[in-house]
Formats: sequence, structure tokens, C-alpha cells
Amino acid sequence: QVQLVESGGGLVQAGGSLRLSCAASGRTFSRYAMGWFRQAPGKEREFVATINWSGGSTYYADSVKGRFTISRDNAKSTVYLQMNSLNSEDTAVYYCAGSKYGSGTYYTTRNEYLYWGQGTQVTVSS
Repeated sequence: QVQLVESGGGLVQAGGSLRLSCAASGRTFSRYAMGWFRQAPGKEREFVATINWSGGSTYYADSVKGRFTISRDNAKSTVYLQMNSLNSEDTAVYYCAGSKYGSGTYYTTRNEYLYWGQGTQVTVSS
């Protein structure tokens, strides 16, 4: 059974930084693309960032480009999301997701992902 467990969320002031982690188990982590999504209150879950199986290719939503960085450590079966210059619009529950696919990078829709974590809350105070 595949499990994704996020950590690292919390309360931060506007302009601050957080690093989210997602530890994976239950399948060969290094074979699959991974992603981060987020869901703010009253809104749909939206794509944030994705990374291919090797970590050599990444893709971001326009809203976070230049501020967030996705990375992975296949030896630790962990994917990260470094979030800098946070603002109130970044407040949301952040979800780690495991893709259905091994090759390619640009998986930005929910139906391209098979596994989901439980989510971690990020709150940015102004």
C-alpha cells in the first residue's frame, strides 16, 4: 500500500519561508513523477509544482514560479517543496501526490496522480 506523509506546514509571516516534506513508501519512489497541489478554503484543489522521476525536470504554476522550488531525494523516497516570499494567497492545505506515470514531467491535473497524502496546513499571516 502506497503512503505519502507530508510534514513541515505551519504558521509563517508574510515574506517568510517554509519547507514541506513528503515521505513516500509502498512503491518504487524513484520511478514516478511527483507533485504538490494546494487547496484554499472554498476553492478547488490546484496544481503547484511537479518533478520528474530523476529530479532533472520541474514545472510550476505561474503563481509560485520564482518563489517555490520542488526537489526530491530518491535515496530517502522524499519530495520537498521549498516556499519563499510567502504571501497570504499561499495560505492553503498542501498535498503531496504520486503520479501514475514514470516518464515525462508536466503533470498538472489531479487525474494524472494516483496517490495523495493527507495534507499539511500552511497559513501565512500578513
